[in-house]
Amino acid sequence: MIQGQRVKSAAVRPHVRITVVQTSACDLCEEAAAVLAELAKDHPISVDVVDAQSDVGRELVARNRPPRQPLVLVDGAYFSAGRLPRRKLERALTARHATAERAG
Repeated sequence: MIQGQRVKSAAVRPHVRITVVQTSACDLCEEAAAVLAELAKDHPISVDVVDAQSDVGRELVARNRPPRQPLVLVDGAYFSAGRLPRRKLERALTARHATAERAG
């Protein structure tokens, strides 16, 4: 994924913002981008990609202290670092949408 690239889905369910902090030449970052693009087909998410060397990236890395890249935040909260756990993220997105539907 290119820095600043956003992936959005068009569903009407509550929107979830995912931030990916990545470095260049990062295979796991590329893998995360592919997983997120696939999940965006079924879930209303937007993905913000941040370079770990940017001011924002350095701040997020300092705050979350990931052992490896990519650092993935869901609505600003730490979700994972390293290989993105697709099933875990999919379950979290599904649960978040179900909770919002019950509340709405």
